[in-house]
Amino acid sequence: MAQPPVLLLTRPPGASRRMLEELEADGVSGFTAIESPLLGIEHTGPLPDLDGVGGVIFTSANGVRAWLCLGGPVLGLCYTVGDATAAAAAGAGFDPRSAGGDADALVSLIAADAPEVPLVHARGTHARGRVAERLSAQGIETRETVIYDQPAQELSASAIQALDGSAPVIVPLFSPRSAAQFASCGPFRAPLQVAAMSAEVVAALGALYVSGMVIADRPNAAAMRRAVIGLLGDSGALVHRHGSVKG
Repeated sequence: MAQPPVLLLTRPPGASRRMLEELEADGVSGFTAIESPLLGIEHTGPLPDLDGVGGVIFTSANGVRAWLCLGGPVLGLCYTVGDATAAAAAGAGFDPRSAGGDADALVSLIAADAPEVPLVHARGTHARGRVAERLSAQGIETRETVIYDQPAQELSASAIQALDGSAPVIVPLFSPRSAAQFASCGPFRAPLQVAAMSAEVVAALGALYVSGMVIADRPNAAAMRRAVIGLLGDSGALVHRHGSVKG
């Protein structure tokens, strides 16, 4: 009898558990979940002088949480890179506008709005997209502040055991940095299937051998969930579709 597939979740605990809850809501079962964050989250701060700043830009839910932890105010304008980050910001009291995609979409959204007050991009140590630089170049005053770090972490013992086994292992990877960290722990013996957020994530895997690869059709959590569901179904998990998958 074939072994059930393993879903290896490498994001911070909150994001990993949210994906598991959404998979359950989508009727997906018959797999083993292992959480093994590849990147930690450490709030750094402090916040800069926000005098005159009228809006904040968040490119992750971790940025929202760090902002709150450091005593950041709820500002009148709030922009987020995607819907999951927008949900975190709304829960914190903001009225966010979501770009629903990536840094390019975020810059385009803000540029189209052309806010007349200075903005601040609250981000982690490792960030891509040059959001503040690009907006400032377009005449929209945008500062940036690093309020959390993302130190690399090794795979857990249970993750290593699964990756050395014979059951298929499905790994969603959301960033080039997490992909590079994952690849550095290989090679792996288990049949490995990757759901990648982008082509840049795939490139960061380097020469790591994978037996299956899907790149999300959009750079957001909903598209990644769809990619994961497809790989889980192909690997023997039970997918009871209630119409179409949400998102």
